[in-house]
Amino acid sequence: MSPRAGNAGPHTLAFVESPVQLLNVLEWAHAHASGVGLTLVVLSPVDPMTRGQLRRMSDLARDEGHEVRWEEARGGPLAPFQTIGGLAGLLRRARRIVLGDPFSRYVQLLLTITRARDLVVVDDGTATMEFVGQLARGERLVRWHRKGGRPGPRDLIFAPVSSSARRRLTPGGKRRVEIFSSMPMEETPPGVAVGANTFAWTRERFGPPRITKGADMVGTSLVETGVVDDDRYLEAVRALARAHGATRYFAHRRESTDKLRRLAVETGLEIVRPELPLELIARRGPIGRTILSFPSTVVHTLPLALSGTDVRVAVCDIDPAWLTQNASPRAQGFLSGVTGTARDVHRLSPAPQPDPPEPETTPDTPGPLGPTSSPGAVNPTTPGPTAMAGPTAGAAGAVAAG
Repeated sequence: MSPRAGNAGPHTLAFVESPVQLLNVLEWAHAHASGVGLTLVVLSPVDPMTRGQLRRMSDLARDEGHEVRWEEARGGPLAPFQTIGGLAGLLRRARRIVLGDPFSRYVQLLLTITRARDLVVVDDGTATMEFVGQLARGERLVRWHRKGGRPGPRDLIFAPVSSSARRRLTPGGKRRVEIFSSMPMEETPPGVAVGANTFAWTRERFGPPRITKGADMVGTSLVETGVVDDDRYLEAVRALARAHGATRYFAHRRESTDKLRRLAVETGLEIVRPELPLELIARRGPIGRTILSFPSTVVHTLPLALSGTDVRVAVCDIDPAWLTQNASPRAQGFLSGVTGTARDVHRLSPAPQPDPPEPETTPDTPGPLGPTSSPGAVNPTTPGPTAMAGPTAGAAGAVAAG
């Protein structure tokens, strides 16, 4: 165990569902809880790439002296019952809860069990900006790309739990709430403490990187979330790569294999599936002198992680014509805000693009991806079932279904 972390125990309990959340828990521990070990619970998703990155990040957490508990939280219909039942004791004993995604149904359900009066929210990317605004305005917690749609049946079942979580994330009485973020915040909820994430841990542990002469591009999951049209996105990537001489495309962990195949074939870019969050990949290097991105978390985090280097981050705005018909009414304004509030980045205008081809004339272009890194996930043993009943069981069922 690292002497930096002290004795890991149940006093501080952290829940993460993505590699970026885990990275930001390590940043928070480095900045605010030096010498204090924590128990870090990974609520594992099913996506192989995300699982692989979480495995690698879990190793880094253990190197820092933290205890890591891996939960197969989505391993089947009974998994939420098993996970929540197995964590109930830790939740009741914890004095502080650190969480990475306040929109997560899993996390919201766990918040109904804990007695902790000290809650810390670390970044889950740009979603943190929306969470802070919704909390300040007293709105229900809804992810920005879903806002505007009607609540579905599972949303209605889960509504009481979501309302309870929002109340617990609102400071009052002896309850303290902190937001540890690298994101800009125009609205800060009354009574909420705000801590700046400067990526000090990342800079101390990695780099400085070797910088190459070319440009690298960062992928997004805007197509997968239904915000941006697939053909428009591909054409934008092609235009940016041609204009700036990009050779590598760092795939977002949620990007589909079919889309990445098309990108590799039609743009000539080398597709790279990172084994760690991009902030660590870039800090370790080698990395291009210019990093091209669309509006996303990295336009805020990479300038911090790469502070002191000569790397330039350039962000291309999303043209309203690229949005799908199903995109949330909030999408364009939110994405513009992500770009407009970013510091130390060079802003690019969307390149003019021809109309996308009709669906029936779009060729099928299967082909191998470029060189990738293998996540290499391992399946741990899932704990045995735990009996649950009442409203919590219904909400856990909604988590399993979602």
